[in-house]
Amino acid sequence: MGPSAIRYAGLEARLTELGLESDDLGNVELVVPEEVAQGDPHARFLEQIKAACEDVAERVRHARERDQTPLVLGGDHSVALGTLGGLAAASGAGGVLWLDAHADLNTPANSPSGNVHGMVLGAALGLDVSAFASAAWPLPAVDPTRTVLVGTRLLDPGEREAAREHGVRVITMSEIDRIGIEPAVREALDRVGGGGFVHVSLDLDVVDPEVAPGVGTPVRGGLSYREAHLAMELVAEAGVMSSLDVVEVNPILDRENQTAALAVELVASAFGERIL
Repeated sequence: MGPSAIRYAGLEARLTELGLESDDLGNVELVVPEEVAQGDPHARFLEQIKAACEDVAERVRHARERDQTPLVLGGDHSVALGTLGGLAAASGAGGVLWLDAHADLNTPANSPSGNVHGMVLGAALGLDVSAFASAAWPLPAVDPTRTVLVGTRLLDPGEREAAREHGVRVITMSEIDRIGIEPAVREALDRVGGGGFVHVSLDLDVVDPEVAPGVGTPVRGGLSYREAHLAMELVAEAGVMSSLDVVEVNPILDRENQTAALAVELVASAFGERIL
């Protein structure tokens, strides 16, 4: 329902206003979780998620080969495995700016919840190749030294260890409070640049839940409305973004489609919209 909510909030019209042509490839085919067995409790619905992500990866790869900029909508953040996998299949391993309240660096071996959306960045980094391997993508799909998390404020013990071990830069909300959002994002963009691709993955729960209530796992103390917009404006200014995910919009938990509307605004900022 997340992608539908973002479309309903006027995404295509907003892109058109910016002078951009868009080609909506529609939704990937998904199963209804209540109708299938969850499988391994340490990585619930993994096979179904991988199947959906393989579809995403194929579409992203084709878009990149046509010199288009993939914009992937979610829904669950696990869709980013397909995005990053498709990018790597087309261009080789690249860098990623991960704007998220969570690190998403767990693996099936250490995940407290078994939720794959909490493992997706770890999967793309190749932390558990056997669980996430697919003919649709190479692993690792992302260079850990070109991986930066921004706005993070809730990490599990295994995620802290993985970030330290693999050289992933984590700019927490505490650090943003001290140095400001502009220096944080500029540092992140400097680090993620390079060959292959530069992907921006925007989880709406990076924004404070007072501003973005319609997310599955809200964490208080996130980015303000203006900080989120400035982050995306800096992305546009840098001119390095190869692709964009906008994820974790949950209309059931939202208020009058407020979070989906914010998603559309932030996409517009990432693609160059300015106040003046």
